[in-house]
Amino acid sequence: MSNFISTHWGTYKFSVDKNQKLSLTNWESDPSPTEFGIGLADAATDDLRIKQPHVRKGWLENKGKSDGRRGRDNFIPVSWDEALKLASDELLETKNKFGNSAIYAGSYGWASAGRFHHAKSQVNRFFNLFGGFSSSFQSYSYAAAQTLLPHIIGLDLYSTLEEHTTWDALSEECELIVMFGGMPLKNSKVSAGGVGKHVTKEGIKKCYDNGIEFINISPLIDDAPEFLNAEQIPIRPNTDTALMLALAYILIKNNTYDKKFIVKYTVGFDSFSEYVLGNKNNQECSPEWASKITNIPVKKIYELADQIISKKTMISLSWSLQRASSGEQPLWMGITLAAMLGHIGTASGGFGFGYSSVNSTGDSFNRMPWQSLPQGKNKIRDFIPVARVTDMLENPGGEFDYDGKKLTYPDIKLIYWAGGNPFHHHQDLNRLVKAWQKPNTIIVNEIWWNSQARHADIIFPANTALERNDLMLNPRDPTLIANKKAMESFHNSKTDYEIFSGLAKELGFLEAFTENKDELDWIKFIWDRSSKAHQRKDVSFPKFEDFWEKGFFELPKPETEKVMLNDFRKDPNKFPLNTPSGKIEISSATIANFELTDCFSHPYWFEPYEWLGNANKYPLHLISNQPKHRLHGQLDNAPGSLDSKINGKEPVMINSLDASNRDIKNGDIVMLYNARGKVLAGANISDNVMPGVVVLSTGAWFDPDYDLELEKHGNPNVLTKDVGTSSLSQGPTCHTTLVQLRKANKKEISEVSIFKSPEMLSKRS
Repeated sequence: MSNFISTHWGTYKFSVDKNQKLSLTNWESDPSPTEFGIGLADAATDDLRIKQPHVRKGWLENKGKSDGRRGRDNFIPVSWDEALKLASDELLETKNKFGNSAIYAGSYGWASAGRFHHAKSQVNRFFNLFGGFSSSFQSYSYAAAQTLLPHIIGLDLYSTLEEHTTWDALSEECELIVMFGGMPLKNSKVSAGGVGKHVTKEGIKKCYDNGIEFINISPLIDDAPEFLNAEQIPIRPNTDTALMLALAYILIKNNTYDKKFIVKYTVGFDSFSEYVLGNKNNQECSPEWASKITNIPVKKIYELADQIISKKTMISLSWSLQRASSGEQPLWMGITLAAMLGHIGTASGGFGFGYSSVNSTGDSFNRMPWQSLPQGKNKIRDFIPVARVTDMLENPGGEFDYDGKKLTYPDIKLIYWAGGNPFHHHQDLNRLVKAWQKPNTIIVNEIWWNSQARHADIIFPANTALERNDLMLNPRDPTLIANKKAMESFHNSKTDYEIFSGLAKELGFLEAFTENKDELDWIKFIWDRSSKAHQRKDVSFPKFEDFWEKGFFELPKPETEKVMLNDFRKDPNKFPLNTPSGKIEISSATIANFELTDCFSHPYWFEPYEWLGNANKYPLHLISNQPKHRLHGQLDNAPGSLDSKINGKEPVMINSLDASNRDIKNGDIVMLYNARGKVLAGANISDNVMPGVVVLSTGAWFDPDYDLELEKHGNPNVLTKDVGTSSLSQGPTCHTTLVQLRKANKKEISEVSIFKSPEMLSKRS
């Protein structure tokens, strides 16, 4: 029998030695395993684990009212019975006094790769049985794309990700891949829903070995794998749209774009062309114009235009591009540029959104039906775009724009969070901390004493993936994994299912929630339902017992490699896109009718609200990318991430010129700051980043020093602005951030304390 555990960052085998010490090892079938995931075994038993339920002292003394002390208060350990009673009473009181819309059940899908112990599924099932809840829509990773893509190509985001042209297909026909935002391999180490085998490195390498050339358009050399020998074009952050507009300008002026493709497969090109040529606003989108914006020489822009038109070219767009001011525009413009090149629907090029952003993009797999935990239906219609949490808490009843609609923020009295950490992924954390004080009660299921736990009122200690059985069934991964329980529950921690079962019992709907099924019953239920669904696709599953014994099952590979929009290319009348025109909408009448001031009918250059083109007081652009040694904020307390710190702080990459101008040396503790906050980090001097840009990866656990008014660990979201990409999609804009940087003085340097458990009170005082 094989013992597997599958996570968002890979699949591992586990073993327990004679001293009962648990260890993880890479699965030998994985060609490119993620090493940092092995650290989960250490993190699962470290001193930061929450051992039993806790209640915040100030909340217990004044239940039902916020005292402004979240994040600065002591905690009192309580029994499970007391914690469940306190939480269920608060849930019921909130429902009875204010209605279910006053409950915000914030869950994010990265908590577990298992289909049963998926936190969002558990949250949805519980609260839907309780009468509903105010919810969120979108992902922080690609919110702008989720809203835009249906208007432009008629596919929702998940369909787009599943239909990407595979690496194998590209390797046979493509000649040039232009990577706007790069293809950093570290990002491909993860995939929401779990990873069986990592394929991205092999896929990219096959393309390179078959002679495909790569161009990396990014402020970071590291955004392209070293073995590609990619041509590097440094570009000012947030200016990719301007560069692409200039390339379109050259193609139009030289009459070298694919007119047949434009006429047959797109609408709205003429209006777009008028804008590019300057006939609408007296500003040509010329290479000379773009050069001033992007800081790329005019000559290089012309050379790039020659390259993309003379070769079979794929336009690759990273997810990071749209996490910025006007984040819809580079994605829309990238699709438009690909249409002008005429390779969409063929293996020779087209466009991609998120190659190497996650492992699954470009993988060969059949799109198959999957089952999950039945979640019921939410009776509450109130929702927010996922990144608008602070706005919601600050403006109950306030109006906001979203996708052409006027919506209203709900008045939230209780937050229940499981499977996510807003103190990692949300912007302008100092503003969030203030807004976080407003609800009457905040309840969380949490594993460790991270900042989310420390800013809650009632804390339920949750299990890691090592402490439960589950299934890894990722619709974008051909490998199914039997997740075996590797260790008993840590102290008094429980699974989310057990926690919500306890609450359901208190609230009188235990049987409806559990259906008298235990963990293994639900796992078999999901397996059997998935098996029956696959039978209709002529795919036979093994018996559950055989699968559970072996530990994995490989779905058959597709007979032919996927090519995005291939059917549409072959016959646009027979296979029209799900857009009003049935074609690619270079100009969208739908979006035009929204009459937005910050998103027009076609791709457009909007000057970012802060950028290097108008930097003054804060002269450096901050990039907060995915780190190498963890997934977002997950496993920041594991050895891989801890070992990467510089004097206990998160490393910030600084160009040697910027460091020299500030008398900063490798290993110095530095201060990054702007009007929103101050952050300490450890200096890592490198010319892999262009001058004027610094890189502080996301995910360092938020560790504020409220007395010194600074964050002492290196969380970049203290510095990022919390404003939407546009009123169309309201996505996050973390990559539009300017900062100043200097060496920290001794009085400012505080020791990191987030990796020490908070002070507990043994009894109520």
